[in-house]
Amino acid sequence: MSSQDILRRGFALVAGFALLFVGVALLVLPGPGLLLILAGLLVLADRFPAVARFVDPVRRRAMRAARESVSSPVRIAGSCLAAAALLAAGLFWGVMPQLPFGGWPTGAGLILSGVILVALLVYSYRTTRTGTRDTG
Repeated sequence: MSSQDILRRGFALVAGFALLFVGVALLVLPGPGLLLILAGLLVLADRFPAVARFVDPVRRRAMRAARESVSSPVRIAGSCLAAAALLAAGLFWGVMPQLPFGGWPTGAGLILSGVILVALLVYSYRTTRTGTRDTG
């Protein structure tokens, strides 16, 4: 095994576990937790074949959650309100550095979460409405 292969495996290990840890945190915090867990598993499975068996179950759950998030007008409205709240909170935290964890690093994270939520909503809606559903 060459040193370049070792470096690639090391990078995949660090990046995959970082995505997994952030994804697990985002399961309880606002953000796309299942999506990041899936991304971490995909990165790890590329270099570590034993991880590949976990990819399909997580992919099915992520796609089911995407379908459920746009299954009714009430859920869509709730998700849009959550995205608007994240964007507003991000701006608020950004301009109020005296708040706990105040400042633009926290504000930017909240704004990014809101933008990602909107992007995932659009993706989920388009995927659900065009009939390219993943069974699960």
